[in-house]
Amino acid sequence: MNLSNLASWWAGISTTEMIWLSVGFGAQAMFSMRFLLQWLASEKARRSVVPETFWYFSFAGGFMLFIYAIYRMDPVFIFGQGSGLFIYARNIHFILLARRENTSLVQPNYKPAGE
Repeated sequence: MNLSNLASWWAGISTTEMIWLSVGFGAQAMFSMRFLLQWLASEKARRSVVPETFWYFSFAGGFMLFIYAIYRMDPVFIFGQGSGLFIYARNIHFILLARRENTSLVQPNYKPAGE
């Protein structure tokens, strides 16, 4: 693609298309953040670690890319992102379930000293 073709494409792009391109690039950035966070957490721990935020970024980025894929009407992209959403949601479910179980382990009759 030469510079004049790029300029023609840019001049002919609609506002709606620009918004959707922004959504697509934003979604890809969100999805990519999960790998950056996982890498940083692993470097800090000096072992392979998958931080909780990995799953939140996975779900948010995957959902945004899924919506973008629907707009683009790309069945391969729709299937790929749509199926990943179940995995991300399931892991988030496990995180929330563990958090709820940990809070239920607190003894209800416990009173700190001095009360």
